[in-house]
Amino acid sequence: MENIFAMKLKKLTPELVSGIIDAGYDKEPKEIQSLSVPKIKSGADLFVIAPEGAGKSTAINIGVIQQLKEKFQKAPRAIIVVASKEKAFALDEQFEILAKHTNLRCLIAYDEGNMIYQKDMIYEGIDVLIVTPKRLIELINNSGVPLVQLKMLVVDDAESIFLSQNHTIIHRIADGVEKLQVLVFASSWNSKFNNLSERIMKGPQIIKTL
Repeated sequence: MENIFAMKLKKLTPELVSGIIDAGYDKEPKEIQSLSVPKIKSGADLFVIAPEGAGKSTAINIGVIQQLKEKFQKAPRAIIVVASKEKAFALDEQFEILAKHTNLRCLIAYDEGNMIYQKDMIYEGIDVLIVTPKRLIELINNSGVPLVQLKMLVVDDAESIFLSQNHTIIHRIADGVEKLQVLVFASSWNSKFNNLSERIMKGPQIIKTL
């Protein structure tokens, strides 16, 4: 019997479909997932605006796993910036279930963690880095994140992250990577998104649900 969730999102890798089944998703995707995942698969830059509980985190994980598919060399190909340590752990926990049948490697890095250990783990080889903005700045400043293979830059809880000056790391990374898919997920629009759109995003599309 086909999985309704995966069938509605269309043309997902078999490994991801198996992870979706393991995660217990057997009903229709939420609206924000149905709207955003196909756009992520197409390679588009996106602003995804939806309230808490709308399913944005699941859309992020599914989109990243679908785009990356399997491990490749050592440098991270996706960076997911989150507002807090707690969000990093929650996103990683879901990622591990959804990516169980792939060989994708994910690491979380947060402010209170040992930066030397985090840096060493990154250089051992990962595909996805889930990181808080302050720690990302520290890692970048200490040559802790090679960007040579980076393909996706995702910002979750962007409305919170853009309240501080730490969001400037988003511009810094994007300015240094030629071909980059930028995805911004937020519960509400922030006026600073306008500058982000004009400066580092390529014809970004806006997906918004209530």
